[in-house]
Amino acid sequence: MGRKVHPIGFRLGINKSWDSRWFASGKEYASQLHQDIAIRRLILKDATSAAIARVEIERNHNLVRVFVHTAKPGVFIGRKGATVKELRQHLEQLTGCKVDLKVVEVNAPDLEAPLVADNIARQLERRIGHSRAMKRAVSSAMRQGAKGIKVMCAGRLSGSEMRRTEWVREGRVPLQWLRADVDFARAEALTTFGRIGVKVWIFRGEARPETDETNMPATEGAYVSE
Repeated sequence: MGRKVHPIGFRLGINKSWDSRWFASGKEYASQLHQDIAIRRLILKDATSAAIARVEIERNHNLVRVFVHTAKPGVFIGRKGATVKELRQHLEQLTGCKVDLKVVEVNAPDLEAPLVADNIARQLERRIGHSRAMKRAVSSAMRQGAKGIKVMCAGRLSGSEMRRTEWVREGRVPLQWLRADVDFARAEALTTFGRIGVKVWIFRGEARPETDETNMPATEGAYVSE
């Protein structure tokens, strides 16, 4: 099942949360959903070099809160906040209401699957060997404290005539555990030989560790054998 279900969608409501948190019904839901897609595209387009891991959106009656998680907050904010002010104006024009834009710094970028996948894709576009790029990402993540990482590249690797898939893994990546904190992301590298797909799984530990039933206190009214 772990290979067929999205690792993050599989754990929503257990140890993962939604990136868009609001409620709507009918046509309003569809319009706000498309609006969220446009917001993310605008942010990622204007800040391609800011290493953005994810964008979270919350909505109230007349206020949209946007949380941008980035590994380079200084690049995203710009000199004296000029970039953020301009981006906030564009978002308010897009949404038609007030926008509260907040920047959240990512302390461990090597443990964020979107950043790792995007970094590998950019290296492939600069004609760096895929094996070297994958091994470097794996070693950096393990050094940062990951419990396990798996990186997969698929396409015309090294300019080969036929498509193939190669992957590198270190540690353990338990995709079937619901309690496992697994981050997942995809990226694409546009090379002269065609598109190369990159997938990254990062296991960051157990979000909800198992309880030891032998050391648990007996509940009231429960039968305990002597």
